[in-house]
Amino acid sequence: MWTVPEAEDKTISRAMGVKDESLKLISEGCDPIRKDVKHESKDILSEVSRTHNAIQTLDKTISNLEMELAATRAVQESIINGSPISDELKIPETNGKRKYLMVVGINTAFSSRKRRDSVRATWMPQGEERKKLEEEKGIIMRFVIGHSATSGGILDRAIEAEDRKHGDFLRLEHVEGYLELSAKTKTYFATAAALWDADFYVKVDDDVHVNIATLGATLARHRTKPRVYIGCMKSGPVLAQKGVRYHEPEYWKFGEEGNKYFRHATGQLYAISRDLASYISINQHVLHKYANEDVSLGSWFIGLDVDHIDDRSLCCGTTDCEWKAQAGNVCVASFDWTCSGICKSVERMKDVHRRCGEGKNALWTEA
Repeated sequence: MWTVPEAEDKTISRAMGVKDESLKLISEGCDPIRKDVKHESKDILSEVSRTHNAIQTLDKTISNLEMELAATRAVQESIINGSPISDELKIPETNGKRKYLMVVGINTAFSSRKRRDSVRATWMPQGEERKKLEEEKGIIMRFVIGHSATSGGILDRAIEAEDRKHGDFLRLEHVEGYLELSAKTKTYFATAAALWDADFYVKVDDDVHVNIATLGATLARHRTKPRVYIGCMKSGPVLAQKGVRYHEPEYWKFGEEGNKYFRHATGQLYAISRDLASYISINQHVLHKYANEDVSLGSWFIGLDVDHIDDRSLCCGTTDCEWKAQAGNVCVASFDWTCSGICKSVERMKDVHRRCGEGKNALWTEA
């Protein structure tokens, strides 16, 4: 009859015991917490610092892994689509082990054989000298071109023959066309970043004069910055009128008529750092292409934490580059604004090189 009350007593006793233990634990814990709070604060700050460094290292590792994945996908898509895969794309791992300063991609077209020869005869080293430039200075230089609409046709065969002679082409999985320059730019950066692990990736037109050693020295000054976009920054008008050069079909996206574009580098020559090339490669399928290639590139970096470097030595005129060189301020690149390149570049490239060039030995005396 008394078993129930007895159980209740035990339950009450047990509950009281738990409360006593809880109070004891709390009272015992108060003093040590108060005593060690300063010590723990220092430990927390130290741990935060270590975590921050670990995150930065992890970010870099993830970026490299994403690049390898993007390269693998590019090869896989080429196989699925039945497109020819260049020898360089087949073996990216051998090139990836070496660190380079910069990859210089010279944008060219099927009809520009004479332009390419004028570049080869002036500012682009040839043969063993170009290989030495890659090995000793970490500078890769290639003419960049895709394929014709008729794969394997006469235009492609002509480029293949030229490449066998000079070995200075980077062939893209891209169909050539003036209205496809934005797409070509995306493909170039993605391909170059997959093939060569460089600090910078440069795009230049084949009718522009470049001083390679000066370009390398200029870019090297920005090596410590993670996301760099270098060029002659401009902000031209958005041209809504049809039929004019540089017409912008999507002019309405830029606000009211008469508005200007956001700040972006002029298309004759610009450079981006490794992280930005990786970003383009990973996101190339969703990056919007505007009619003008330089506008497209600038638009891809809006919203990103990018350091825009406006360097006017990348866009000297073909007249002022001479007196600047005489004064010791050698220009990185020279061209005529009126022609968006050197006017009559095939005939004039040697003269511009003679007047504005940095000197043949500059490449080998630069640190």
